[in-house]
Amino acid sequence: MKEYQTITEISGPLVFAEVDEPVGYDEIVEIETEDGRTLRGQVLESSEGIVSIQVFEGTGGIDRNASVRFLGETMKMPVTEDLLGRVLDGSGNPIDGGPEIVPEERHNIVGEAINPYSREYPEEFIQTGVSAIDGMNTLVRGQKLPIFSGSGLPHNELALQIARQATVPEEEEGDDDGSEFAVIFGAMGITAEEANEFMDDFERTGALERSVVFMNLADDPAVERQVTPRLALTTAEYLAFEKDYHVLVILTDMTNYCEALREIGAAREEVPGRRGYPGYMYTDLAQLYERAGRIEGKEGSVTQIPILTMPGDDDTHPIPDLTGYITEGQIMMDRDLNSQGIEPPVNVLPSLSRLMDDGIGEGLTREDHGDVSDQMYAAYAEGEDLRDLVNIVGREALSERDNKFLDFADRFEAEFVQQGYDTNRSIDDTLELGWDLLSDLPKTELNRIDEELIEEHYREDESETAEAVQAD
Repeated sequence: MKEYQTITEISGPLVFAEVDEPVGYDEIVEIETEDGRTLRGQVLESSEGIVSIQVFEGTGGIDRNASVRFLGETMKMPVTEDLLGRVLDGSGNPIDGGPEIVPEERHNIVGEAINPYSREYPEEFIQTGVSAIDGMNTLVRGQKLPIFSGSGLPHNELALQIARQATVPEEEEGDDDGSEFAVIFGAMGITAEEANEFMDDFERTGALERSVVFMNLADDPAVERQVTPRLALTTAEYLAFEKDYHVLVILTDMTNYCEALREIGAAREEVPGRRGYPGYMYTDLAQLYERAGRIEGKEGSVTQIPILTMPGDDDTHPIPDLTGYITEGQIMMDRDLNSQGIEPPVNVLPSLSRLMDDGIGEGLTREDHGDVSDQMYAAYAEGEDLRDLVNIVGREALSERDNKFLDFADRFEAEFVQQGYDTNRSIDDTLELGWDLLSDLPKTELNRIDEELIEEHYREDESETAEAVQAD
C-alpha cells in the first residue's frame, strides 16, 4: 500500500493530492496527520496525476505534511442482525456505550440497483397508527412516501410516532413464520437537543429494541451527512433481503442532506444548477429513494419515509420538487393546522399516496376503505371551498346543506386528523371514525360510496335531523 505526502491544496472539506498511479472513484482513503490522528475520506474525483478527497471528519489538522493512503476498496457497512437496538453516529460507529459490532458481512454502502424485472409490485398495507395517513394516504410495503414539512413544524414528532407505531397487521395476526418488522432511523444535520429528544422517546417507548438509529449532528462534517443515508439503507437492505424483515426507513432531514451536497459542490467549484444546488442532485436523490422496494422470491421489503423541510414553505423549491418526481406521493404538513393545535397537522388535500389503491380493500384493509376515503376527501374539499365563501357572504347566507359540509370539515380536522402523538389508531378505528363523521351528512350526499356499504355502516340515529331537513 503506497503512502503519499503530496497534498497540494485543502479547500473546505476537500483535500487534493498528487498521485503517480490510477486511483478508483469512491475509494476509501486514510489521512494520517502529524499529531498521529488518522482521518477517513473518500475519493470524490480522480484524474491523471491528481485526486480530490472528501474527508469525513473534516480537514482540521491536515497540512501538506500529512500522509495519504489509498485502501483500494470502497466504503463498506459492517452488517449483522445484532445492529437492532444500537445507536450509531453518521459514519456507522457505535455511540451508545455498547460493545463493538461484530459483523456477519460487510456490504458496499452504494448498494445494488434492484433489477426492474425482479421488482415485486408494492401492495401490502403498513399501518402507521396515524389516521390522516392510514385512512387517506395509505402507505404500502416497498413504497417511498415522503413527508413535506416546513421549518418549525412538528415533523420530528410525527416521525417518532410512526417509528413507534408502524406495524404490518397481517404479519401480527399470522403465524410465527411471518417476517418481523424493523425501523431504520437516519437523522442528518439535527441539533443535539433534537438528538436527545429522539433517544429519550426511543428508550421510553421501547421502540429502540426493533430499531437501528444513525445520528449525524449539525456540528458533524457535511461530508459525513452524505454517507449517513447510504449506511442506513445498506443496513435496511441487509435486514430485508437477507434476514426477511419488513423494514421502514425514516430519513430526516433530507434538506440538510441536500445542503451538504451544495456545500461539497461549491468546494469543488462545480457549475451550480437551480438555486445553487448541483445539477446532479436529481440523480443523487434517486440513488437513495430507488433503494426502496420488494424483490420477487424475498420475504422482506424496504419502505422509505424521507422527511424534508421546504425552505420558505415553497413546494417548487428544487428539493421537494425533485423528490416529488422520484417518489410515489407526499404527505403535506400544514402551518395553519399547526397554529390551530391540530396534531399531527397533516393537510390531506394536497397529500397523495400513488400506490394507495393497490394496498387497500378487501383482504388488505377493509372493503369500504376506498369508498370512505374518497367520500371524506370530497366532503372535506367542499367544506374548504365553503369556508372561503363564508368569508365573503357569512355563514347565515348558506343553505342547510352547505352548513352540513362546513360542520363536516370542522369535525374532520378536530376528530379525524387530530389525534395527538401518543394515540395509535388501528385501521378499523380510523374507518369507523370516518363513518361516524360521514353519518352527519345526508345519505343522498354520499355519492362516492356503494349503496350496500352505506346500508351496512351508516349511523341512522346520528343523521335523522339531516334526513328530515333534506325531506323538507
